[in-house]
Amino acid sequence: MVRRVLFLGLVLGPLTILLHYATGIGATAEFVLAAASLVPLAWLIGEATEHAAEHTGPGIGGFLNATFGNAPELIIALIAVREGLTEVVRGSLTGSVVGNLLLVLGFSLIAGPRDTLDRTSSFLSFGTIGLAVLLFLVPSIPSWEGDPDRHAVAQLSVPVAIALLAVYSVVTAYSLRRHRGLHVSSDETIEGWTLTQALTVLGAATIVTALVAEILVGSLEDFADKVGLSDFFVAAVIVAIVGNAAEHGGAVVVARRGKVRLAAEIALASAAQVAVFLIPAVALLSWLIEPLSLGFRQVEIAALAGGLTVTSLTLAGGHASKARGVVLLVAYAAIAVAFYAAGDRGDHPEASRANATGALVSGYVAT
Repeated sequence: MVRRVLFLGLVLGPLTILLHYATGIGATAEFVLAAASLVPLAWLIGEATEHAAEHTGPGIGGFLNATFGNAPELIIALIAVREGLTEVVRGSLTGSVVGNLLLVLGFSLIAGPRDTLDRTSSFLSFGTIGLAVLLFLVPSIPSWEGDPDRHAVAQLSVPVAIALLAVYSVVTAYSLRRHRGLHVSSDETIEGWTLTQALTVLGAATIVTALVAEILVGSLEDFADKVGLSDFFVAAVIVAIVGNAAEHGGAVVVARRGKVRLAAEIALASAAQVAVFLIPAVALLSWLIEPLSLGFRQVEIAALAGGLTVTSLTLAGGHASKARGVVLLVAYAAIAVAFYAAGDRGDHPEASRANATGALVSGYVAT
């Protein structure tokens, strides 16, 4: 019954796109309709990933889901850069890493049975994210004083982005080589989709998801104004959750079917890929539009470090359980509250004093 409803719900994606470009149904209606559209699309990506994993193994299956699932986030980020919403871009990317580490993985552990995890793969993801957080400090610390989007900080972000992409290349090559060796091919015929069919569905679903996510983000600001939320909170929580709809749905669906190891691979591979691929890719591609600095706020760095610490300690034994999933969800709730309390960067006294000081200096120089 549920599968039938989700299958029929796939029509919502094209319908949302059609209504957006052919009619003027309003931002609130677009937001609700687009959000509903992402649920069956996430399910479809989860289905395709599971079929692909039957041919490739859980490690490569998680990598495939992370790759296809992060495509909407890249599109969303570049659109926001074009519109000058730099805080929205940084917030959504930070929220994406934290969301995958805590929210997606937490729900997956709750949805699935007790199981053991691939500790080598898990700690490789943890180490990759930890290295990314340390490198983020290079442009972030200078951004805590003055304009975080000034050209000097954007320039400082370039070598950091290049270093992260180099790390991504090395880690990805190692992971694929390792999982290819672990996955033993079988002569048995696998029922279901072929690998080509699974990859085709993944690609088509990702394209539709990207278009629907763009529509949803376009209506988010009006929606946020009506409910009184800051742009930063909308980006770090709502946009991040929406952009990760594929990983959320795909990981939980896979976990409910007893494949907790694959679900964990999906969540951790996606978090690591956002940290060392998506974020630096957005930073470098932004120079084709408007240079984006990786000047993350203190609350964002703290959230990344805290989320990584909680997840690594929770999964240190290599075991998955519902109780561990609850711990991750509680940690995510605490970070979401911190994002809400932080508000926008310019709302804080420190920023106000810095702006006032800048204005006084400018006025003195002018006179």
